[in-house]
Amino acid sequence: MRLTILGNNSALPAFGRHPTAQALSVWGELLLIDCGEATQIQMQRYGLRWRHLHHIFISHLHGDHYFGLPGLINSMSLLGRTAPLHLYAPAELLPIIQQIQDVAETVLTYPFHFHPLPSDATQIVDNEYFTVKSFPVEHRIPCYGFLFTSKTRGRKIIPHKCREYEIPRYFYERLKKGEDYEKQDGTIVKNEWVTEEGPHPQTYAYCADTIFTDSFVEHIRGVDLLYHECTYLEKDADKASARFHSTAKQAAQVASMAGVKQLLLGHYSSKYRDLEPFQQEAAVIFPNVLASVEGTSYDI
Repeated sequence: MRLTILGNNSALPAFGRHPTAQALSVWGELLLIDCGEATQIQMQRYGLRWRHLHHIFISHLHGDHYFGLPGLINSMSLLGRTAPLHLYAPAELLPIIQQIQDVAETVLTYPFHFHPLPSDATQIVDNEYFTVKSFPVEHRIPCYGFLFTSKTRGRKIIPHKCREYEIPRYFYERLKKGEDYEKQDGTIVKNEWVTEEGPHPQTYAYCADTIFTDSFVEHIRGVDLLYHECTYLEKDADKASARFHSTAKQAAQVASMAGVKQLLLGHYSSKYRDLEPFQQEAAVIFPNVLASVEGTSYDI
């Protein structure tokens, strides 16, 4: 898993920062999380190819999280996309997209599948490479977080050991599944002699816009990386509460309650130019924290 930050500001672009968008690479497939203005420009800037993009997740219907989506959908069609695209979002987004396409008489060149987000915590994707679970957070309007979990590809082959025991390559896939190998003379080569434990599933939780709450802690417990909004610093905690947002300190408290391994901050208010105070404020409570930087990729 690798996460690339395309936009990490809140409602207004400022100081070179753009509205929210992230690209998560899982086994080479690209997942887009929110799609604020300029998302497709940011994708071009950082070398992210839409041909690897098959799933888009929209957390809620404030414009800084989806205003870039109609343009991206249309651009991929103009460029001749044929692969299906799956969009997971609040149900109210579909008629908005349909009206934009209808008034322009747009006919997409590819199958477009819309999946309305359920109101409760539910697994919404389960394929060969990853699962995705959505869960409600607490904002002014219905809003959702997402938990992404990569699937392992089984045990890891030890090539020189396989050669030593003369195991043919066609059997490697069965070794990855944990099978022993039986030679023609009946000798059994134990799986643990020629393989080792594969990588553990990786987990990334995206918490979108939310007031400080412990209501979704159970859904993000122990994740490898947690992205939590921190629109304000603690000195503006009253603004955060009134606008259903969080501070950097509060994001750190959630990370601590959930026992996550690393915290990534973002969704900064345009009133702040300097981002270092966000990390400093959170680190007092949760030391393993980073303030996200646009264009930066984070390995999970």
